[in-house]
Amino acid sequence: MGDVEKGKKIFVMKCAQCHTCEKGGKHKVGPNLYGLMGRKTGQAVGFSYTEANKNKGIIWNEDTLFEYLENPKKYIPGTKMLFAGIKNQKERRDLIAYLKAETTPKD
Repeated sequence: MGDVEKGKKIFVMKCAQCHTCEKGGKHKVGPNLYGLMGRKTGQAVGFSYTEANKNKGIIWNEDTLFEYLENPKKYIPGTKMLFAGIKNQKERRDLIAYLKAETTPKD
């Protein structure tokens, strides 16, 4: 498991320009990520996904995110996500720890 605080810094530097995490947060260039863990690809309500994202058919969890975040375009060919990825495994673990803590419903 990664470091949530370090993951937060990574999110702010590399993800926050396109994504929000909070419940009820707005979609930006990318979807709001609240409720991400356990959700099927391409399913955030109100976001316009590519067919590639909708049809990928995987469930987001620590393992699928770890692979996806290394190279999103390789993991989901045809995605509109422009992010090149995070090659550093520790950074990916930290980011996933933050995403898990921040996007998991508390109620």
